Parts: sequence; structure tokens; C-alpha cells
Amino acid sequence: MKLKTLTLTPTQIDTLHHQMQAYPLRQIDHAHFQAKLDHGTITAYKSGKVVFAGDDALLYAQQFEKAEISQAGSDEVGTGDYFGPVVVCAAYVEEKQLAALKELNIMDSKQISDAQIKVIAPKIMKLLTYSVLILDNEKYNEVHKKLNMNAIKAQLHQKAYQHLREKLGGKLPDLVIVDEFTPASNYYKYLNDDYGINHITFETKAEDKYISVACAAIIARYTFLQALTQLSEHYEINFPKGAGAQVDQFGIRFVNKYSLKELNRVAKVHFKNTQRIKESINPK
Repeated sequence: MKLKTLTLTPTQIDTLHHQMQAYPLRQIDHAHFQAKLDHGTITAYKSGKVVFAGDDALLYAQQFEKAEISQAGSDEVGTGDYFGPVVVCAAYVEEKQLAALKELNIMDSKQISDAQIKVIAPKIMKLLTYSVLILDNEKYNEVHKKLNMNAIKAQLHQKAYQHLREKLGGKLPDLVIVDEFTPASNYYKYLNDDYGINHITFETKAEDKYISVACAAIIARYTFLQALTQLSEHYEINFPKGAGAQVDQFGIRFVNKYSLKELNRVAKVHFKNTQRIKESINPK
């Protein structure tokens, strides 16, 4: 019987466990689960090792095999936050770095607390070659008058990869992944068809599948949190994340203290929050 053993992240094991719900599952010592397929078995051990045995099992292994080779991945942070910049990171992961990264239990950054991000990100940044771009609010508001959010993201991702390519001596790996936010055709259209780098793989939920994207997301999140801290220190007031009701209330306090003009320096003013803040300050 053909065998393949892979080391998967906790998120990848959760994904596999969900896929196995259609098959009989059993509990065995030191394992999360063992699934009995028509032609084979899949055993996911608590160490992170997963053994795929048999033809059917090997088919499920294929989705994770790309995650085991040298790769570059990118992701963005801050696009849904009213306050703070948009940050894009592209990160390169060599095959020999996989073991060290997996010891950090890297997973989708949305599932990691800010406190954990602040611990994990510096360790990743010491290990990897990466490129980070920060589009501050004032510049973002200027650019957004001409470009929509997806166009801005496409240009930032592409520029991050161009910088990463320079750091790697002029060549990116064969596997380059963007956590898909728009179809490939639109992505390149936003670049005015000036591809430069045109062997990108676009996949949704890429953080769950590729460790390079997960690392890029964590570095981007860490950079965003640092930027928000710097804003808080400069204005001597703690800026909230997100774009909910608490952000509106904070925005009202900020404008009352610093002026509506100053809001342009710290917020994405095309968000609906701006209108709500204005209406609260100047009720009809």
C-alpha cells in the first residue's frame, strides 16, 4: 500500500478533519482521528504528522503537498479597519525553514490574538525574507479618489512581490500565492496589464493552505498593530480596530478634540463611519 507522510498545521488538520466527516472515524492513541476510506486510511497525529495510506488517501494528500515546497505568499491587513493604514506583506519560505515555522504553530492570523501575534511575528521575521508595504491613511485617501480598494490592493501586492524579488536576487520561486480578493483577470487589469510577475496562483482561504501566506498575514497584522500603537501614542488616545459602532463613538471624540480635517490623517474617510460621525457632530 502506498504511503505518504506530511506535517500539517493545526488549521490544515482541522480542514482535513472536516473533509473526513463523510467517512467512519475512530479514535486511536496519540491521534486526533483516523478516517477509514474506501481504499485507504488517513491518520492525523497530535504531533502534526499525518499519514495518508492507500490510493484514496493520497488524493486528499495532494491539496497539502504544495505547502511543503519553497514558496512566496502575500496577504493584506487593515482594509476593513476605519482607523490605521493598509498593510501588505509578501514572504518567502524555503523548504528548509518549514520545520522551524511549524514549531510556532502558525495558522490563520484571524484565529490568533493580538497578544500572540506580537510574540510570533518577530520570530517569523527573523527567519524569513519578506517585504512589507504600508499605505498610510492620508496617502490612502488621496489614492482612493482614483482607485477602488481592490485596485489598491492589487498594486500593493504586486509591488511587495517586486521588492521581495529584489531581496531574493532577482528571482521568485515557482510557487507564488496571493490570498485571492479578486479574480486573476481583474487583478492584472488593475495593473494596467503591466504584469511584471505573472506566475501567481490565486486561491481563497490561502492562509489555511500555504504557510507562506499565513506568515505574510501575521507579519502584516503585526505591522498594522504597530502602526495603530504609533497613532495612539502620537494623539495620546487609544485607537480602536474595526468599523463598528464603537469606532463611530471614538471618531466623534477624536473630531471634537482634533478637528474633522485631522480625521483624514488617521482614517479611511470613504467608509460610512465618516458620514455617521459628521451627522453626530452636526445634527440636522
